[in-house]
Amino acid sequence: MESELEAEPDAAVTVFGERIDLARRFTAALAEHGEQRGLIGPLEVPRLWTRHILNSAVAAPFFTGRVADVGSGAGLPGLVLAIARPDVEFTLIEPMERRTVWLTEQVDALRLDNVTVERLRAEEWSKGRVFDVVTARAVSALRTLIPWTAPLARVGGRLAYLKGANVAAEVDAAEKQIRRFGVTDVQVHVVGDGVIDEPTRVLTATVAK
Repeated sequence: MESELEAEPDAAVTVFGERIDLARRFTAALAEHGEQRGLIGPLEVPRLWTRHILNSAVAAPFFTGRVADVGSGAGLPGLVLAIARPDVEFTLIEPMERRTVWLTEQVDALRLDNVTVERLRAEEWSKGRVFDVVTARAVSALRTLIPWTAPLARVGGRLAYLKGANVAAEVDAAEKQIRRFGVTDVQVHVVGDGVIDEPTRVLTATVAK
């Protein structure tokens, strides 16, 4: 039996504005095909809007210029952010073919001209440090994530990860990697408070070398 997509929260229109129709189409497609195609788990459809779509979208103000989303998976957060921020250029980096097929389908279906899909691992990126911001959501702990993502950012560029409630402990555990990769000004921001039920934690940092 298929799970039923939760009702669209009132906050969705506030967060997406005039882009809400694109957000609705992407959410509906992910609810219909996500579990079958191995993109989301069986328990996620009834909380897709609140736990995933809006959780990603409220982080949109942290992004500018050229952005890489590492381990984009189902398009969380990369496709959601690309819908919310048509003024920002997103490169979705994902190694699994079935996921890149899905991402490409959605980019075409939604006519998102600010998105490029790359099938590779972050450490296989060979086009230089070209990104203003590098992001990831639900990919790995910070001590693993920094070596994968910091080398993609230009000097002076930023990291902006969507993290869980244990982010402070992750920062402590990643002290060695933070020093090694020249990551500075590490901050945790809580966004969406008063807009969505569970605010999003965004860890930002500068790649200084």
